[in-house]
Amino acid sequence: MIDPTPNESEAMTVGGCQGGEYLESIDKSDLATLTETEWDRFIDAVVTGYCDHRRALASKDLARLDAMTPEVPF
Repeated sequence: MIDPTPNESEAMTVGGCQGGEYLESIDKSDLATLTETEWDRFIDAVVTGYCDHRRALASKDLARLDAMTPEVPF
């Protein structure tokens, strides 16, 4: 990703941590030794962690922006 936003960078960190947690849970660190199923689960952990965190940050941003929008008086 070229020039990630702060939210993208934070989500990448979270996704990477979730991938790392999965690798720790199967007691492996060398990606070359993963089976096809382990690889799929690793990628799922990283992508799901990234996407879930992006959604959480987006909803927080939306709530903040909505609070800044003045109500229309009619």
